[in-house]
Amino acid sequence: MNNSDWEKLEPLGGIPVDAALLKTIFSDHASPSNKIEELCRKGLLTRVRRGLYTVAPKISHKPIERLLVANHLYGPSYVSFETAMEFHGMIPERVFTVVSSTPRRTKRYSTELGRYQYNHVPPEYFRVGIKLESSETGNYMIASPEKALCDYLMLLSNLRIQSTQSMRAFLEDFLRIDMDIVASFDTHIIRACIETGRKKITLTQLLEVVQNG
Repeated sequence: MNNSDWEKLEPLGGIPVDAALLKTIFSDHASPSNKIEELCRKGLLTRVRRGLYTVAPKISHKPIERLLVANHLYGPSYVSFETAMEFHGMIPERVFTVVSSTPRRTKRYSTELGRYQYNHVPPEYFRVGIKLESSETGNYMIASPEKALCDYLMLLSNLRIQSTQSMRAFLEDFLRIDMDIVASFDTHIIRACIETGRKKITLTQLLEVVQNG
């Protein structure tokens, strides 16, 4: 790659960029689209999906962060479910698919950067309990610990929890969740999820677990 290409790509950093911006940057080429394809073949750009790319870390000097990419790949969205629970240190398992919530329809992507899944939640519920996380590369939206668990419980199919005791057992034995973190939950977020979401009985049982310590 010539120095001119390097100088054009480096300022983009690690945040995903769309094809329209890249075509503007390489508008001096006879075919900007062909130039983008050439940079992908050389490993200097990574195609996340059609029309969305990331610059190679050796050029941008920024890591490609999958959680940040998730916000840009399909939005509006925020990282949640098992992915956010792992991020917050709530569960011991490693999560390989980046799972997010969105008010749009459910969507799945398999990309060069890994697998991404987006689960639909009600629009009014979507706005509750979201945090802005800062990273070396940029900022992205992620569920608070409380919201991540509420999302998981609300969309988990065939979940039959009959009491507060069985909810505690589910959290401790099935999810192997850190109950010290659960004990520190902000109950205002859980109450807001109960008011705007589904599975109100299940979320109320979670609230009782938190309140009872």
